Amino acid sequence: MSEQPPAGILNINKPYGITSMDVVRRVKRASGFKRVGHGGTLDPVATGVIPVCIGQATRMMEYMLDGSKKYRTTITLGVTTDTYDSMGEITETADASHLTREEVVSALTQFLGEIQQVPPMYSALKKDGKRLYDLARQGIEVERKPRPVVVHQIELTEWNPPEATVEVHCGRGFYMRSLAYDLGRALRCGGHLRTLVRLKVSAFTLNESLTLEEMEDSFADGAWTEHLHSPDVVLGSMRAIIAGQRMQELIKNGRPIPSSVRIPPNEPEERCRVYGTDGSFLAIMKFDADEALWKADKVFLGG
Repeated sequence: MSEQPPAGILNINKPYGITSMDVVRRVKRASGFKRVGHGGTLDPVATGVIPVCIGQATRMMEYMLDGSKKYRTTITLGVTTDTYDSMGEITETADASHLTREEVVSALTQFLGEIQQVPPMYSALKKDGKRLYDLARQGIEVERKPRPVVVHQIELTEWNPPEATVEVHCGRGFYMRSLAYDLGRALRCGGHLRTLVRLKVSAFTLNESLTLEEMEDSFADGAWTEHLHSPDVVLGSMRAIIAGQRMQELIKNGRPIPSSVRIPPNEPEERCRVYGTDGSFLAIMKFDADEALWKADKVFLGG
């Protein structure tokens, strides 16, 4: 394979039991490309959508991490684990047989909107330079400060006591394992996440994803570019600008767009996506409010 692959994103369906980096390694091995990364970690217990960026598209990963996500999880109530999921050691059990669907629905409402969430100890966050999961494996638990997160929608879709299937549409930084733990606490019986499927990340959905085997076959038969999404697919919320030849030259050379070219920003430090007159994706520009100029934030040249 070429050392300069076309820039793009593959929508992969991660199977159970492997890490997100395992998925990246499989793509690297199948493609021969070195510049490969993923757009959002999934725990080994989770399955579902993981966007894999190739070439210059790796520069778009931050926009996928910032984007909204949709999940479906099955939470087992009455059993608490140290990892908040089914892979951990059971730390507490309680009777959950008395719970009703109405009580679970009512408890879920407290997790809707802008909320504060405490991340789990078994997470990649750092405390004094050390990963929390490394401390947890040493039997060390440290205080974690609540962090602001946003839940756009949360719904109980199935209730088979003591298991609740919940679908969540959330923003960046939301831990589904913490939701399972916190829901258990709210219902005074404990709980843990038994299964988790990521249904959507940014523009990528589960029903349009490739299995790892399908991805490997597509590289083997040379048809992989048919499944490659353009890097700008994750920028749908950004304003689009068409650049003429003169402006294209300025952007490609990293020069700001002169103030004589009037593109009023909608907000300070706004970003916009820029296309050539042929429809090719050129760059992401950022407005510098101090200088009142649009400047190149990321420039994409020929893949």
